[in-house]
Amino acid sequence: MEQDVESPAAVRKPKLPKQAREDLPKQLAEIDRAKKIQRYVQKDGKCNVHHGNVRETYRYLTDIFTTLVDLKWRFNLFIFVLVYTVTWLFFGLMWWLIAYLRGDLDHIADGQWTPCVNNLNGFVSAFLFSIETETTIGYGYRVITDKCPEGIVLLLVQSVLGSIVNAFMVGCMFVKISQPKKRAETLVFSTNAVISMRDGRLCLMFRVGDLRNSHIVEASIRAKLIKSKQTKEGEFIPLNQTDINVGYNTGDDRLFLVSPLIICHEINQHSPFWEISQAHLAKEELEIVVILEGMVEATGQLTLRN
Repeated sequence: MEQDVESPAAVRKPKLPKQAREDLPKQLAEIDRAKKIQRYVQKDGKCNVHHGNVRETYRYLTDIFTTLVDLKWRFNLFIFVLVYTVTWLFFGLMWWLIAYLRGDLDHIADGQWTPCVNNLNGFVSAFLFSIETETTIGYGYRVITDKCPEGIVLLLVQSVLGSIVNAFMVGCMFVKISQPKKRAETLVFSTNAVISMRDGRLCLMFRVGDLRNSHIVEASIRAKLIKSKQTKEGEFIPLNQTDINVGYNTGDDRLFLVSPLIICHEINQHSPFWEISQAHLAKEELEIVVILEGMVEATGQLTLRN
């Protein structure tokens, strides 16, 4: 006797409209193409370029101030704390060493003995005296005496070096804090650029605006076309930069950025887009980088927005 076996139900894919089925491969191809293309400059203005195989790393130390300013905040704060801590520990060790060599630690309870530093009875008190000396706190409990010439010399050295360390580290932190990078966050560009006719000319246009009430003084704008090219001699130049004229000859690149403005580039015989057709434009691997720079009205510092 045969037993009927119920066949599993076949899973059917939903039937898409004809237009959706035809457009789906194109959309997938565009998504794959967008994933493969890496931007030269990110939307937030950061350059997507990483320097590798740099052998002469000592050049970063020759300009140590700029190197510290360019570091991230967590590394900058770590170095800030580390420098002060090492300085206090070093001079604290020197004060303890002077007290140890002079025998001050062996005559702590001797009222007839004149130590180099009063009330210095160990490394901890020497470390605290080093902090008080360099930061000029002056609690008055630990005081250097006039019977210790080596201590007077060390006091002068620590005062001078402490002033240099303060000037260097505080200056570094002040420059990093006062950088107008965040001011550029309120300078916005249009999401898309368009190519259309304007006053009888074919133009590439985009908009730029400032969200703050404080103005950008002496604002100027320029644009670059980032595209690989091959010379007539067969040399391949990756990421070649070509100027895009946005009004340099007429002065339109100087902006009075009170309200949003339309930046226009005429596509003529001198334009890098002159030989690119509409059909080839979507297939070209190129990038347009727009650079807006000017002085912040409130601080007078130069800001830059890509």
